[in-house]
Amino acid sequence: MADRLELQAKLKLLSHTYAVQLPEKLRQLEQTWDILSQDAWDDEGYRKLHRMVHSLSGSGKTFGFAALSEAAHALEAYLKPIGAAKMPFTAGQREQLDSLLAVLKQAGSEQSVTHGSESMAVAASLEHASLARRVFVVEDDVEQAAELKIQLSYFGYDVVVFHTTDDFKRFMQNDTTGGVVLMDINFPGDTQGGIHIMNELQQGRAAPLSVIFLSAETGLDFRLAAVRAGGVAYINKPVNIGTLIDKMDELTSTHVATAYRVLIVDDSVNLTEYYTAVLEQAGMSVRVVNDPLMALKPLFEFAPDLILIDMYMPGCNGMELAKIIRQINDFISIPIVFLSAEVNQDKQLLAIGMGGDDFLTKPIQPQHLVSSVASRIKRSLVLRSFMVRDSLTGLLNHTAIKDQLFREMGRAKRQGKPLVFAMIDIDHFKLVNDGYGHPAGDRVIKSLSRLLKQRLREHDLVGRYGGEEFAVILVDADGPSAIKILDNIRNDFAQLRHLAGNQEFSVTFSAGIADIAHYAEASRLTDAADKALYKAKHAGRNQVVLADGKPH
Repeated sequence: MADRLELQAKLKLLSHTYAVQLPEKLRQLEQTWDILSQDAWDDEGYRKLHRMVHSLSGSGKTFGFAALSEAAHALEAYLKPIGAAKMPFTAGQREQLDSLLAVLKQAGSEQSVTHGSESMAVAASLEHASLARRVFVVEDDVEQAAELKIQLSYFGYDVVVFHTTDDFKRFMQNDTTGGVVLMDINFPGDTQGGIHIMNELQQGRAAPLSVIFLSAETGLDFRLAAVRAGGVAYINKPVNIGTLIDKMDELTSTHVATAYRVLIVDDSVNLTEYYTAVLEQAGMSVRVVNDPLMALKPLFEFAPDLILIDMYMPGCNGMELAKIIRQINDFISIPIVFLSAEVNQDKQLLAIGMGGDDFLTKPIQPQHLVSSVASRIKRSLVLRSFMVRDSLTGLLNHTAIKDQLFREMGRAKRQGKPLVFAMIDIDHFKLVNDGYGHPAGDRVIKSLSRLLKQRLREHDLVGRYGGEEFAVILVDADGPSAIKILDNIRNDFAQLRHLAGNQEFSVTFSAGIADIAHYAEASRLTDAADKALYKAKHAGRNQVVLADGKPH
């Protein structure tokens, strides 16, 4: 609710600011027209007038001036054929333009009275129901419940345990925050007690609880009853923690907004503030450039997942900027979406032909903006993942993590910030494969990759370097802080219980860390981390070693 009210307040403030600035915008437009309406044709003056009218056409309705948008659109439509002809204005054209400008000025004083309620609707439509990483374990076996709690907590889940269905029922009657339920099926006196209690609790709920049933039963009748009780997964006992965490991550990730990075290039400060408020409310990270001639530096530094570019800007229009971006190898495949009030399909197709991927017509409804941006980024990341992701773990592959290291080192040097590179290797991994089989070894690799992704910070980067070896780039971290971070993960990984048939086993890892403060080149940094890993292995394994930067 607080987020909704915050967004509503932002949109109201932006609308108020737009209304305050509008008279000056209209005065400048009228002044430009007075200069332009002389006998001689002025190409630059015409482009300036067209940009100003086009901007009002796209922004007016966004801030509650629907009549202004319509009047600006009519004026722009009348201007276009005149601009194409590049001939001095005739007396009839000047008279018609004077009339259309008068309508535009009048519309500028008619703000929509419904704008306030629209802002609230926008805020409501963008509210993201985030499923807490909370888990309710309902299990009468005290030891098994305790083990599940320990194992789940290593992966960042907040676990609440109940040993009876009655205790769980009483709790859920008063709890509205939600979470994922891990429900045993067989309870004393009722072989389907877990199913029966979930059927009862699901009654009358607006949204059903997400339930993962745990059972030693394999029959179809139990599975069918579990599905009818809202079961989203059915995991046989003894529980394979890797399988369980996979399902937990799948359930919770659909509710957690991904911090997509969006670069907006638009000369309108009002609109970029509006788009920023909307996209940030949806969980995205936004960088704004109001001068297209200043776009390259933030493009390299921010490394966006998508670029929103206005079509008509002074100094460099959107199509020209898109063409420039497409000539840079690092950004050949990045999605570029044009923003414009341009409705001419030929112009839209021309813009896309110049390097764009999509075209959003102003004014853009907030939910449309969010869904269009998110879906375009999602598709792009899926396609990109086939080229840069390891198929088993989903981590960056060897080539991709090395490319990212070069990029992050360059950024760290430019910004004067710390950076650490770490090499991680699973200890005695050959013994795991030989003793428990390659499928068990794959599950161990996936467990470590999952733990690294969950426990490291969002802006850190993790890659599978090859086999049982991983690479980690810790951004804005120095050597001592990196040791603490990786040592905590090492301790928790050593406590995990892996399952192969009916056998349980644990595994450890060793790590070597190198700090950019001592190694200025990527090749020296990776070599130092590799040597530190070698030291960790030969010092007894299951430890983290920092390269000291001194010659030996």
